[in-house]
Amino acid sequence: MRPLFHPSIEDVSVEAILHALSDPTRAAIFAEVAGQGCVQGCSTFARVGDRDIPKSSLSQHFKVLRDAGLIHSERQGVEMRNTTRCGEVDARFPGLLAAILNAYAGNKDCDTPKA
Repeated sequence: MRPLFHPSIEDVSVEAILHALSDPTRAAIFAEVAGQGCVQGCSTFARVGDRDIPKSSLSQHFKVLRDAGLIHSERQGVEMRNTTRCGEVDARFPGLLAAILNAYAGNKDCDTPKA
């Protein structure tokens, strides 16, 4: 199997992070991984919100997050285990991820119909 690419933290850019998190599905996946604070398998995200995510799309979403430097993935048997690189990214770009995740959480509240 081909080794997974993980950029060094010096190669991580704000543009790549913003691109990766501009997709609502990727933002939801990243928010979930970051919120859990523990290793998450890709199969955990087969359903995001009220949508089923095909395996091929899920793999692509994780690749974009990994290429942007937001997550670290490791193969364990047939499962891919993912952890965030929040600490590294926050050291390089203080407050960026918190601002994005807070905006994402606030945006989710806006999308919820009020009774």
